[in-house]
Amino acid sequence: MKGGRDMTKYTTIAGDMWDGIACKTLGDEAYMDKIMKVNPQYRKIVVFPAGIALDVPDARAQISSNLPPWKRGTAV
Repeated sequence: MKGGRDMTKYTTIAGDMWDGIACKTLGDEAYMDKIMKVNPQYRKIVVFPAGIALDVPDARAQISSNLPPWKRGTAV
């Protein structure tokens, strides 16, 4: 998945944290695990310094039809 066409880049600002990056880029803190998965080299960082370029996957591409509707964000 890394480097795929469904990726965008986010450059950190000092003080960024995984949950905040997920909220800023994908609209929900729950996606932080998706961002961490495609950026394993930074997984031990809790509070980012400025200037780190992270890959950000497209949240819609991550939704599996095997998930229950409430996990996909769709109505039952």
